[in-house]
Amino acid sequence: MKNISSKILVFSLIAGLTLFNSACTKDLLDQIPTTDLGAAQFWQTEADATTALMGAYSAVRPLFDRDYYFDGQGEYVRTRGTSTTSGNLRLGDAYNGGNYNPTGYGASFDKYYRYLYGGVNRTNYVIENVKKMLPTASAASKPGLEAVIGEARLLRGMVYFRLISMWGDVPYMGNIIYSNDEVANLARTPIAQVKDSIMADFTYAFDKLPLKPSALGRAAKPAALAFRGKMHLFWASWNKFGWPELDNFAPNVTEATASYTAAAADFKAVIDNYGLKLFRNGEPGEWGTMGNADILPNYFYLFMPVANGDGEQIMAFTHGGTGTGQGEELMRDVAGRTHEGSQCWVFPYYEIADRYQLTTTGDFAEKLIPTNPSTAGARTKPNSAINPASYADRDYRMKSSIMWDNEMSIGLTSLKSTGYTPFIYKTWNSVVTINGVKYTSYNTDAAVYGYVFRKFLRNYGGLGRSEGDYAYPVMRLADVFLMYAEATNELTGPQADAISLVNQIRRRGNLPALKPEKTASKEEFFKAIEQERIIELLGEGQRSFDIRRWRAIERVWNPPYGLGVWKLDTHGAQRDRYFQNTSELTYQQNYIFRIPPGERDRNPNLTQNKPWL
Repeated sequence: MKNISSKILVFSLIAGLTLFNSACTKDLLDQIPTTDLGAAQFWQTEADATTALMGAYSAVRPLFDRDYYFDGQGEYVRTRGTSTTSGNLRLGDAYNGGNYNPTGYGASFDKYYRYLYGGVNRTNYVIENVKKMLPTASAASKPGLEAVIGEARLLRGMVYFRLISMWGDVPYMGNIIYSNDEVANLARTPIAQVKDSIMADFTYAFDKLPLKPSALGRAAKPAALAFRGKMHLFWASWNKFGWPELDNFAPNVTEATASYTAAAADFKAVIDNYGLKLFRNGEPGEWGTMGNADILPNYFYLFMPVANGDGEQIMAFTHGGTGTGQGEELMRDVAGRTHEGSQCWVFPYYEIADRYQLTTTGDFAEKLIPTNPSTAGARTKPNSAINPASYADRDYRMKSSIMWDNEMSIGLTSLKSTGYTPFIYKTWNSVVTINGVKYTSYNTDAAVYGYVFRKFLRNYGGLGRSEGDYAYPVMRLADVFLMYAEATNELTGPQADAISLVNQIRRRGNLPALKPEKTASKEEFFKAIEQERIIELLGEGQRSFDIRRWRAIERVWNPPYGLGVWKLDTHGAQRDRYFQNTSELTYQQNYIFRIPPGERDRNPNLTQNKPWL
């Protein structure tokens, strides 16, 4: 492969092969893929093909493994500013510069767009070269080579799925790009055609991949089926709810029904045919005690390295851990200075706490009351947001996912434990006494709503803030359960098997089964499904894509030109106001992203999405 000039930057990002070389000091965009050295000699064996595939995984991984940032475009997770850092070669900076606030984000993903196309070209490189090996391959090696192509096509399908989910019509390339001339005048391909190509990729992958992954982080048949089902589900959603900001897209009820049907079939096959189970059989484990982290529910450990390779992780991207330059950034992004100097880019809004239901009733508790700590009895008042007792008897996923006042985590410095540290909002790095014991409180003044995440926060020493070795899931079995329930509910209303699956997910939170009124109608069951998606998938990058495909931004944030929504903290202070007097145009721009102007400057045939004209 030639080294492509950055003149047309969209297609210059094939250098993803070198993305994780922490010692590299050159411009990543100028690197020649190492697998191209001696290409005539390289593409000879199945081992060569697998080596090249690992390069494709390395290029695609950083396009998905920080998707938790996208939750900031919803209403339950705050992502500070444009987030992420520049200059960190491990990241590749694909997410850098993106706006992860609830509104005004659609013009901020030019870099992400370019990196996605880098992933496309890197997967095409594997697909085309391995295809050339097939005619002379032995009968014994041919299935392995086809499986390599299948994995590369799955990755390519995932990347194009992300592209159309954000930008709608996008240029489609199904081959290696060797020269700028090949793409200088390439027009956008209608979304329906790109969708069909994505489906073809997922179907080929399903046909050729093994029943089980050959190694941690590798894909197998369930992943291909799950992603194909998800593509069907999104296509059904767009056809049901419409996408008026996308030119030349006309929603079609008949097509929506066919796609919901196909989605349900794919999800059902994933659920029934591969022996997959929820992590630790979906059992809740133990809550432990209030303000203690010695014992935590099972859901917490689903997001720790102990879950790497678990059957619930249908598709996950691996990370190298300490000293490899290929670690994940989860602790750095969700924790504060007390934890290896982490930066707390991502933390919960106050409102998420009220979404956690009671284990006693299976329904919502009375709303928490934001309370100024200087108020008499503030920390003992019933339902006070700063009274730790207000959080008792809640969904076990609350204890696993967020921390409120007096909840403990283990501080970490130089890879070693510094002992328990209590989170107490606005009491940063101070000596505090709880139950007669002195502690130094959690230092994280970046979290300004009264909570921090426990989900993704390692509760042990040995790893630096950017050295995590957790295999980050991009497709989980619980998500498949919920997507199956959604698809079948759209077709025929609440069905017994779908209700059972939702109840299995609730079981991991130690919640009772849904009450009959929650499944009495299609509308009520959808609310129950959405509730579980909010809680189960919190901080995993799903919420913003859900509310866009459901056309739910107005429902979540109120209609255009309204008073907006104040976000309060647990002390009752007004922190941020969103969607105040926001124009209809801004809402439209939230539903579809801007085609990067720099790409349009270089290519006169790239049209712009309507809200951005």
